[in-house]
Amino acid sequence: MNNTLGYHDYHLALLQSLYDTIRTQSALLEQLPEESNELFMERFNELLNQLQQGNHDDMYLGQDILCQIIARYPQIAHLIPRDLLWYFGGDCLHFMPDEEIAQYQLLDEHRAEAEARGEPFDWEQARQLLQAR
Repeated sequence: MNNTLGYHDYHLALLQSLYDTIRTQSALLEQLPEESNELFMERFNELLNQLQQGNHDDMYLGQDILCQIIARYPQIAHLIPRDLLWYFGGDCLHFMPDEEIAQYQLLDEHRAEAEARGEPFDWEQARQLLQAR
């Protein structure tokens, strides 16, 4: 079993859900010029397509998309799953407090250890257990 694939698939599902939320919120899209929104949503869709095809190399585009969501739609910034901010990293980490970053670092260490042992690792379950402490 490829544990890394599960990790990426989990984040891809979160990203797809966020995309669907923004796309269906017509009131949000009307706040900015139509052509600007169209270009933004095209870039967001491009990111989804790249990730669906297994191209996980363009993390900068993901960082840019998430940071633009926060800037363009601050009223829905709280809908961005925290996991996506960590997944894309870089500039997205500016929106996470140090304590939260430390938790995600610990999760990444546990994931790496499980993968090194060839064991499955359920990112979502591990995150929930860690946050319950």
